[in-house]
Amino acid sequence: MTINPTRTAGPCRTAGRPVDVVAWRACRLREAGFPVALATALASQRVDLHALLQLVDAGCPPELAARILSPADDTVASW
Repeated sequence: MTINPTRTAGPCRTAGRPVDVVAWRACRLREAGFPVALATALASQRVDLHALLQLVDAGCPPELAARILSPADDTVASW
């Protein structure tokens, strides 16, 4: 008897490694509820994706999560 997983992969999940990591990061952020412009901006920055997702999962609004985790020398006013 073979057991098949019932959970299907979301649009950002692939069987192998992502081809474009920035696009994958943006997709994961959009899945979590980040606005498209913010997700796109964050995807190419040195921001901890997992920490962003954990904050949002804990109830933090995406914009606030981005401000909390943005580097101190980065401009976040445009978000």
